[in-house]
Amino acid sequence: MKNIVIAAGYATRLGELTKNFPKPLLEIGKSTILGRMLDDIDSIPDIDEHVIITNHKFAHIFEEWAKGTHYTKPITIIDDGTETNETRLGAVCDLLYAMDKLNINDDILVVAADNILFFSFKEFVDFAKAKGTSCIMCHEQPSIEKLQRTGVVVLDEDNKVINMEEKPQLPKSHWAVPPFYIYMKKDIDLIRHSVENGCGKDAPGNLAHFMVENATIHAWQMSAGRFDIGSLDTYYEAKEKFGKE
Repeated sequence: MKNIVIAAGYATRLGELTKNFPKPLLEIGKSTILGRMLDDIDSIPDIDEHVIITNHKFAHIFEEWAKGTHYTKPITIIDDGTETNETRLGAVCDLLYAMDKLNINDDILVVAADNILFFSFKEFVDFAKAKGTSCIMCHEQPSIEKLQRTGVVVLDEDNKVINMEEKPQLPKSHWAVPPFYIYMKKDIDLIRHSVENGCGKDAPGNLAHFMVENATIHAWQMSAGRFDIGSLDTYYEAKEKFGKE
């Protein structure tokens, strides 16, 4: 299983802090946002490589960072060739670019690199292996306002996804979808042709929505929470809360 990290955004909401530096490599204590995530993922036996897809502006920074890491699985940095937020490919197209560039035809774990997690991805991988299908994550979100800004799924009694909507005005459940996914090898061809068959390009949730409509998808209910770093305020809050760990 390949771990593919979507890290090609420009984090414009963090202003000067990320004007010339990638958000996933911002420091949290003695590590970085991405480093904390890879510490966990690297320990999963199923993972055999970390693939980080980034933009041309930040690729050299990731390459320098990778030289100083000591993970047990190799790290491959992919440059998508873009240099501005206005010319970005979008998360789905970045994933397809990395898959084509490396001719990936394996199970893949796809993650966004701007979260601090309070659980291990091994639980998610084990769930997907048990179900034998591509899988997404979900967590209970009581706030209707927050549900209106994310993907929302409806599940059956076996945690199979029977409906998914992006940013619904009238959410059909309280199950929100964070940007972490496992796509099985058997679905890779479907993913490769997703955009040409109408899948949205910008957000990773667009692909999850497309897959729900075209394949059997199960949802793992997160066993603990996460801290989403999406603004200057949340970054400084993360440094204060988790920087001493």
